Amino acid sequence: MVSLAVCWVVSFVVAQQPGQSDSPPQSQSSAPSAADKSHEPSAEAGESSSRDTRIDLSPPKDDAKEHPKAPDVHPDAGTDVEEMHPWNPYRAVKDDEVGDFYLKQKNYKAALARYQDALDYKPNDAIANFRMAQCYEKLSQPDQAIVHYREYLKILPEGSLSKPARKALEKLEAGEKQTSSKTAPK
Repeated sequence: MVSLAVCWVVSFVVAQQPGQSDSPPQSQSSAPSAADKSHEPSAEAGESSSRDTRIDLSPPKDDAKEHPKAPDVHPDAGTDVEEMHPWNPYRAVKDDEVGDFYLKQKNYKAALARYQDALDYKPNDAIANFRMAQCYEKLSQPDQAIVHYREYLKILPEGSLSKPARKALEKLEAGEKQTSSKTAPK
């Protein structure tokens, strides 16, 4: 502790010696010194000061043969994959929470989007499926609601929301039968 204090005092005294000013000297040459060159960004992006530490990013020589449909210009160019999400249950729970907030605010489209995000991060999210079914029901899309209620029951057949899911399914399926019988030709 004492040696640290002594080092600090010595460095302070050396920095405050007379005859040295904080401003740079008036007569500097326009050519950068060797010290200045070491701080300049290199011309090649990602270039290391040592050529031995550069990472080889080139594909293997048989890569085109093994992956014939892979894009050769940019990873996003020419593929049908739009976006990939890793399995992340924490992110799914957060999306469920935000979806619940929107559902309470009766903003069903926003809630639906957040529940869909939750399913992207955790495909078998029972809560997200149940809440999506509720949103579709409120948005007058019973066919989609039925799909998600069934998915909830497939994931958690005896879950805490299984009774409301079965009841909603019965109501929606009965409504679909009535609608289909009205539109059928006589």
